[in-house]
Amino acid sequence: MPFEKKRIAVIPGDGIGVEVIAEALRVLERVRVTHGVELELAHYDWGADKFLASGVSLPPDALGMFSNEFDAILAGAFGDPRVPSNKHAEDILLGMRRGLDLYINLRPVRLLNARLTPLRDRSVEEVDFVVFRENTEGAYCGAGGFLKKGTADEIATQDELNTRRGVERIIVAAFEYARANGRKRVTMADKSNVQRFGGDLWQRVFKEVAAGYPEVEANHQYVDAMAMFMVLDPAQYDVIVSNNLFGDILTDLGAAIQGGLGLAASGNIHPGRVSLFEPVHGSAPALAGKGIANPIGAILTSAMMLEYLGHNQASQAVQQAVSDAISQDETTRDLGGTLSTSQAGVAISSRIV
Repeated sequence: MPFEKKRIAVIPGDGIGVEVIAEALRVLERVRVTHGVELELAHYDWGADKFLASGVSLPPDALGMFSNEFDAILAGAFGDPRVPSNKHAEDILLGMRRGLDLYINLRPVRLLNARLTPLRDRSVEEVDFVVFRENTEGAYCGAGGFLKKGTADEIATQDELNTRRGVERIIVAAFEYARANGRKRVTMADKSNVQRFGGDLWQRVFKEVAAGYPEVEANHQYVDAMAMFMVLDPAQYDVIVSNNLFGDILTDLGAAIQGGLGLAASGNIHPGRVSLFEPVHGSAPALAGKGIANPIGAILTSAMMLEYLGHNQASQAVQQAVSDAISQDETTRDLGGTLSTSQAGVAISSRIV
């Protein structure tokens, strides 16, 4: 039975985003041929050049358009030194995450080749977990302010907001993922010994939700201890769930463990709704236009998107092709290879069968 054609909004962004998204699109074209994946792509040029010319970052009708007309969004990186406030990037990324209520930031941490990790004597089986980061509230909600700004008595407050609804749904998502994917353990990271009020809410909800999944082990670690144990013993983790701030920090550490940000894929998800898929390495203006950016993060992000859209076999084929290319050193220079961005994309896409 053929798949229904899905509509994808493509926003390449700035810097190396344009280059790596081009390779992700090459892979999507390849799975059209090999796996019959039919996607209707609509391209949107919302990079910094357009913002500087028009003053518009995220058009006012964009969120409604995405919700009503698309199944997923594939985005590159945003950020340009000509916009020092980073307003353009924040308007687009945070605007989509909050405006579309993409409450799950899903980050897989998977070692594709033992030579890539900076950890000594670790196998690929020992680094294979996923992080569920709450994506719409917490410390990134923008609440706070200044008193007596610019004076010697200045006070700055930065509030963290945790709602029962927001905490519960991200924890439920983590346990549902564990159940659906045969993962044996969900570990929650917090700092409830210091952040007593938000931490108390997370602790209570975690215990209540865990009781509904008796086949999944539930345990807890303070976030500083988890950062240590991710380096010392990453094999203990299956699924990690945490708040916005701690999840942000832990996922970058996870990216380093798996071989670097150039390999890191990411999905901003609301199950059953249009969701946003983006690599997390940033726009890297200094690397742009040189053909040296690593496209693997963007390609693995496209694989996540394929899985979300129901194309599981195509997603697995893309991941296997990436792993095979790495094993043959057909990579960009940051991973020890000699290929350009586009050459690395060709090496991967040609392996998809």
